[in-house]
Amino acid sequence: MLKGARILTFNCGSHSLKLGTRTYIMGILNITPDSFFDGGMYYNADAAVDRALEMVSEGADIIDIGAQSTRPGYTRISADQEWERLCPVLGALKEKVNVPISIDTFYPEVADAAMGMGASIINDVSGSLENGMPAIAAKTGAGLILMHSGRGSDDTGSGGNAIKMVRGYFEKALETVACQGLELNRICLDPGIGFGKNRQGDLMLVACLSKLLNGLPQTAVMIGASRKRVIASCCDSSIKTDNRLAGTLALHTIAALNGAHILRVHDVAAAVQAARVTDALKEVGNREENYG
Repeated sequence: MLKGARILTFNCGSHSLKLGTRTYIMGILNITPDSFFDGGMYYNADAAVDRALEMVSEGADIIDIGAQSTRPGYTRISADQEWERLCPVLGALKEKVNVPISIDTFYPEVADAAMGMGASIINDVSGSLENGMPAIAAKTGAGLILMHSGRGSDDTGSGGNAIKMVRGYFEKALETVACQGLELNRICLDPGIGFGKNRQGDLMLVACLSKLLNGLPQTAVMIGASRKRVIASCCDSSIKTDNRLAGTLALHTIAALNGAHILRVHDVAAAVQAARVTDALKEVGNREENYG
């Protein structure tokens, strides 16, 4: 961070994450039977709690819990079913972790209930600005992640106009939350890698992230490309999810260098190590600018 630069924050519940001082790692905890990478591994509540604690020990700054898969072709479950999966895990984690807990959902009623059980971030994957999530965040003091989803979980959308498309969504999202009284320091923007864009569009959003954000009000920014198809598209489309870690680390490193504050990952230990090296390089570069 440049000497004298204003330190921004992402505020969520009782937590306040300083932006620009380090890259934050959000660990993915899918308590689903059908997620594209780890579906079924943590479907059992005890296994989910153990994995959350393991991720914290590996250095995760945030735990993001999702009880409904949003992979291409997913089967939608009801809000009641989603809450049935979430409730016991949240209840068990409430007194065991001291990092922010994020809830990956598109159901406002689930988000509201989760905030009442100790969660502090709403990760709204719907892309909607009219579903009441900003009002819930304002009421509960939660941080709110707003993701551009394009056409839901369809990841065959546009490539060439990805910057323009996501930029337009971000501008509208920021205007919407401002009208509902939600402060910018409780907003995190996510361009939605793999949602409503083709692979070229996904790459463009990361490579040109600083251009995408240029001139927008400053907020937290998150990138989540962990083990997604964009990784295989750069190498060999037949590469399975199990073999996409190295590519994930490469893409996330560039994202962090280009302005991402939070990286959403499956592999916490590896991501933390890569992020600390990236942060060290950024710090050295900033010092060189100061003294060069």
